[in-house]
Amino acid sequence: MVHAVEEVNKRQVLGNLTLGYRIVDSCSDVTTSLKKALSFMRKNNTRSVAEQPSPPVLAVVGGYHSEISIAVTRLLNLENIPQISYGATTGFLSDKIRFPSFMRTVPEDDHQVRAILNILKSHQWTWVGIVTTDGDYGRYAVQRLEQHAKGTNICFAFTSVLPDVLRDSQLQDSISATVKSITENTNVKVIVSFAKPNHMMYLFNRLLKEPKGKGKVWVASDNWSQSPSILRGRTLSEVGTIFGTTLKSGNPTKFEQYLKNLDVDPEHHRNNVFLYQFLKNQTQQGKRAKPGTANDTAIETLINMIYPYAVFSVELAVEAIGQAVANLCIERDCKTRERLQPSELRDALRKQTFTMDGNNYTFDKNGDLNSGYDIILWNQKSPTTVDVHNIVATFSIKKNHTLTFISQEKQQEVTSVTGDVISICSNKCAPGTRKQSAQGQPVCCYECKSCPENHFSNTSDSTVCDLCDTRTHYSPMGSKTCMLKEILFLKWTDKYHKTLLAFTALGALLTLVVGIIFVARWNTPVVRASVGPICIILLFSLLSTFASVILFGGKPNNKQCKARQVLFGLSFTLCVSCIMVKSFKIILAFEFDPSIKRVLNKLYKPYIIIAVCLSGQVIICALWLALKSPETKWAKLENTKRLLRCEETSNEAFGAMLCYIGVLCLICFGVAFKGRKLPHSYNESKFITFAMLIYFICWIIFVPVYVNVTGQYLPAVEMVVILISAYGILFCQFFTKCYVILFKKEANTEHAFRQDVRNHSLGSISEINSSSVTSIGIQNPAFDVELPMSNSMSLVPLTDQNPPMGSDQSSLSLSPVSNPQLTRLQNDDSFNKKHLKRYSSLPAVICKS
Repeated sequence: MVHAVEEVNKRQVLGNLTLGYRIVDSCSDVTTSLKKALSFMRKNNTRSVAEQPSPPVLAVVGGYHSEISIAVTRLLNLENIPQISYGATTGFLSDKIRFPSFMRTVPEDDHQVRAILNILKSHQWTWVGIVTTDGDYGRYAVQRLEQHAKGTNICFAFTSVLPDVLRDSQLQDSISATVKSITENTNVKVIVSFAKPNHMMYLFNRLLKEPKGKGKVWVASDNWSQSPSILRGRTLSEVGTIFGTTLKSGNPTKFEQYLKNLDVDPEHHRNNVFLYQFLKNQTQQGKRAKPGTANDTAIETLINMIYPYAVFSVELAVEAIGQAVANLCIERDCKTRERLQPSELRDALRKQTFTMDGNNYTFDKNGDLNSGYDIILWNQKSPTTVDVHNIVATFSIKKNHTLTFISQEKQQEVTSVTGDVISICSNKCAPGTRKQSAQGQPVCCYECKSCPENHFSNTSDSTVCDLCDTRTHYSPMGSKTCMLKEILFLKWTDKYHKTLLAFTALGALLTLVVGIIFVARWNTPVVRASVGPICIILLFSLLSTFASVILFGGKPNNKQCKARQVLFGLSFTLCVSCIMVKSFKIILAFEFDPSIKRVLNKLYKPYIIIAVCLSGQVIICALWLALKSPETKWAKLENTKRLLRCEETSNEAFGAMLCYIGVLCLICFGVAFKGRKLPHSYNESKFITFAMLIYFICWIIFVPVYVNVTGQYLPAVEMVVILISAYGILFCQFFTKCYVILFKKEANTEHAFRQDVRNHSLGSISEINSSSVTSIGIQNPAFDVELPMSNSMSLVPLTDQNPPMGSDQSSLSLSPVSNPQLTRLQNDDSFNKKHLKRYSSLPAVICKS
């Protein structure tokens, strides 16, 4: 401080004024400090108030400890004397209501606590011990540390509080309890200390006697971070690693030079009690040790005792006072008439921006000067020397409380010392697990619980397990990642699908073969009797039905879902419509009631009937696609799988499509039953009936199965039903005809067909036997046959003419024979009406067919 005052006076900062000083010893004791501070006040000065227009001092610099500063500033505030501390950092002093006259050139402890937390976080030390002294400084620092640590997942295993006064009778007991806490908490490898230097010295004396007390990492506050004397000759290999936070340092070069040029003669420093006593003691020790070395020893000792941050803080305080006084006394006579008052200087200091070493400084609204901190790492230079000025990083308050290493080399130096130090309550939780706090324990002490199904954690020490997207992913218990669910559908490689596709291909091939056979034998009676053009349309519809089966397999997409049901519905509707038209045509050919026949002839328009039937299904499918069309839908099967399927979306539309086909099938079934007594060559009723029964049975079974079955094989159910229905029609409608065409050519002739019609006709009138008919002659150009029916009855031709097919000529009459009963039959109108008239037009219609 003497050097700082002399520098201000040497530069004539105050013009014709100079700064003076009075230095008293607080002895690091509150009571002593208060007694000494009384001399700074006007009412306690030996001179009277009238003789002393202002207090003996206008400002006070000091003290270093927070407890002393709190007590002294309360006293000085009685006369508004400003106090600027160079070391009191407790946050209590930022309260300007209680301490309006207090200022300081150092930041408050809240910032130091943040710097210490940054050190802990950067090394991931989460299980930490605390040692402090029972004073305002220590209590406030611990309170702020615990408060800020809540959001950082850092916990404190113990907090040991030592008595603030060294003469306290409980000190040794408190130190023993602290040693016990440190040695018993084996997981605690890092300890934060806000204690005073002497307390730390006593603690190390006891702690290092215990094997478990050695090798710890100590994070020292500015209270003792630059006090190597606490080691008492012990090395860092015993103590461990010591980090320290120190107040921001300036450049002490000028002060070092000042000390080197210092006159070491004690007699020249009688006005400075401290320096006088120190130099006197050094001179006496030098004389006893080796004459002539006293001067060098005294200077070297003083230089080694420099605290750079204290030099910087004291110089800032003196510089602030000097520049504030200079500004106030520019336009007034502060030396004689208009002397400054302490309150004026206090207000000016609070607003003053002062400069030192090219940098500008200002006290904030709390009277603090937030200069920041230096982070130091103690180094063992020699067995007896420890470097406590090794700055490895800086902590900036103004730059959002960031900790920055000053170089890459310094960062590597820190890593090499602390890389293997782990101070945690519980071991890290591996990926796939999460931390769960143990009951009754701090959050840092936890158990590692495996992530449940469909949850994962991919980082260590995760506090939560993230949920997988269960629509597309899954994870087993204890997983560190989510896995893609297997997509299920009726794959092309599936053996069941291959089987169904084989039957589909076979059905399509058989349909083509039948078509080829029919085209090749187009003019044969079998093809002509089957209504050839309608059969070709029927075969085309069957081929389309087989093709629709293919759309039910493979990976579904929206277009496929829309096409498969529509194609099946339209193709099978066309198929059933063709069968219905064929049935109508055969029935029409053998309908002998003239009135019914005339009506049927007018209504029978085969292609229009097919188009109308098909258009009904087209309307149903069009409305389905327009209003609520089928689409793909994901469905969950198992935890590890998901099903991609076609959703019909509208069960009503799907049901309407199937019901429409069912109605047509019922009509076919009724028509087939109507024609059950037709000639064998024209009688398809039993085959149509059988085909329709197959259809009804399959689809009646299909509905409940389709509604209740889920999974990838659901489309296969409909595929099977479609195949059975298509095969039923193919077999019943065409295979018997192909068999006749290929293997029974003698039955595929006009003569065979005429014979079949005659046999059918004879069978239909066999009831004539019950009427004792001797002989019946049927004259018709369409057939020529004589078949004995009994000993007394025969059917004889009246002509041998065979007009070509398509002739409309027809006649039916009884030949006159020598049998009395025949005359009765000829005159029997009821017989003619009931039996003979029903065959009156048979040959002509058949010829047309």
